[in-house]
Amino acid sequence: MAQLTDDCFAFGGRLIPLDEALSAAREAFPCVAQSTILPLRDALTRPASTDVIAERAVPPHDNSAVDGYAVRHADLSAASTETTLQVHGYAAAGDRPEPLPRGFARRILTGAAMPAGADTVFMDEDVRAEGSSVTLPGGLRKGSNARKAGEDISAGSVIITAGHRLNAADLGLLASVGIGEIGVLKPLKVALFSTGNEVREPGAALAPGQVYDANRSALMGLLTQAGTEILDLGILPDDRTAIDAALTQAKAKGADLILTSGGVSAGDHDVVRHVLEDRGSLLFWRLAVKPGRPIALGRFDGVPLIGLPGNPAAAAVMFYVVALPLIRSMEGAVKQAPTKVPVTLDFEHRKKADRVEFVRVQIHPDAQGQLIARKFPREGAGILSSVAWADGMIALEADRLTVSAGETGWFTAFDWSMAA
Repeated sequence: MAQLTDDCFAFGGRLIPLDEALSAAREAFPCVAQSTILPLRDALTRPASTDVIAERAVPPHDNSAVDGYAVRHADLSAASTETTLQVHGYAAAGDRPEPLPRGFARRILTGAAMPAGADTVFMDEDVRAEGSSVTLPGGLRKGSNARKAGEDISAGSVIITAGHRLNAADLGLLASVGIGEIGVLKPLKVALFSTGNEVREPGAALAPGQVYDANRSALMGLLTQAGTEILDLGILPDDRTAIDAALTQAKAKGADLILTSGGVSAGDHDVVRHVLEDRGSLLFWRLAVKPGRPIALGRFDGVPLIGLPGNPAAAAVMFYVVALPLIRSMEGAVKQAPTKVPVTLDFEHRKKADRVEFVRVQIHPDAQGQLIARKFPREGAGILSSVAWADGMIALEADRLTVSAGETGWFTAFDWSMAA
């Protein structure tokens, strides 16, 4: 895109650096989530409301890691020679085995409790069983193939910390210590609407100059993946009365956060920002980023509001960059930033100083397994296909003006926080 010397949004005061904006927004938008108790099957992806302490160890008793024969290591011959022992009894998972007499072996199956006195297990494939005796090879270390009580989890240990978003493995961990329900933080209720006299619902007939509402569909999907409860307020015209009424409705219906797209720039029809200035408070509305510079953060009657850009690609990118970290912060989740991975850049790029630029990329391994980032051929803020195509984005730092192929960039996947 050809660009004039003066940026179209570079007026009305300084552009706010991204880190400064997010820090101020986290302070202005504190955690509001309330706790509830849920069965494990319903707790997936919710942040834990408190630390969880294991009341019992896992495994609860010493047990065998293999099918084989349990012995006292002291009963074995010298390290390099075989030992033949008589087999005394049988132990399967769930049995309560009697103690193992000295000088005997016990037939044991995987998961079975180790009999008192036994400390080592030989695997079936390493021994010769003949009648009532078994011949064991030399050289096996004491304690081999025997799992100790508490080897996985010790009683009294913290297994889940407050604010951690529960994943599938966490649910298994909780179940393993006998926990069937857990205190979690409730989802945020997010009121969502699009603005624009030209915007119509998908499926409706379009008159000249009208477009379909791509933003709301994309943002509803992102909010659903993020685990929020959505209050859909539809498409609103560029009218102060209508915007004011919708914001008032969001407040009345208990919204924890209001998310909009469009209406936050500097044009005559960008009324969301003007309503915030008139009826609420505006924290800021222009960031030193690309795409997505016109983005408003403020409050309407005490309810936090994030006004995303109207351009579809900019709205999606700014959801990941701004809205999602604030949603995680407001819901009490500990992890509020994505994991960044170094990759090799396979493109040339120039950018302006003093702003962070988010380049949409796909990631592919080369012949040596090195991750290579390729840029979408078009960079416009309205090109939503670039976000659908991309695996994620590269954040080019404010002081980085050029990129050459072969340099390193930091890649963030678009799905970083949906289940993390």
